[in-house]
Amino acid sequence: MTMHIRKAMDDLQKMFLELATIVEESVPRAIKAIQKRDKVLADIIRKEDNKIDKLEVELEEECLKIMALYQPVAVDLRVLVAVLKINNDMERIADLASNIAKAGSAISPEFKIPFDYVSMSSKVEDMLRLSLNAIVELDPFQARKVCSLDDEVDTLKDNVLSLISEELSKTNSNINDLLFSLNIARHLERIADLATNIAEEVVYIAEGKIIRHGLE
Repeated sequence: MTMHIRKAMDDLQKMFLELATIVEESVPRAIKAIQKRDKVLADIIRKEDNKIDKLEVELEEECLKIMALYQPVAVDLRVLVAVLKINNDMERIADLASNIAKAGSAISPEFKIPFDYVSMSSKVEDMLRLSLNAIVELDPFQARKVCSLDDEVDTLKDNVLSLISEELSKTNSNINDLLFSLNIARHLERIADLATNIAEEVVYIAEGKIIRHGLE
């Protein structure tokens, strides 16, 4: 039984890594689509989201199969419960990356987005990379670092909201472009929240502690 569950868990990890790699790449690709106002790339990102949806379903089914066949306990059970949650978070991150690409490609080519979305994205990408590294390495130190960065992204999003609200009050033109710009900031902030969710699950797996909602 032990040999079988170990193989099943190893296979699950390979599936997880495949999904994590694609999801991690989706955010910088979405930003590239904005920079180039590239509708073709935005379409590619949206189509790839379908592949991610399929992988998410397969990974969930594999987790449930392992639970049913082997009735894991202790760390293995915590891993499976966390992977089920993280799996859903990663699928949502991919959806948000697709939404970012869609919003960016809809902005007028001549319109200058009124905030530094590249720097904001870079911080979000760092959080996502750290959270996925943390789950692969079961490293609570990296995970806690992600959690500490979330407030910074929240502040950036609030600043963008204030900036765009001010711009909207001053002009009747470019309203759609400003609203698309705001959506980009909101989607990035939501990705940061989901990266934080992943990091919190890593702490749960590694230490058995639930740190959501400031419970630690």
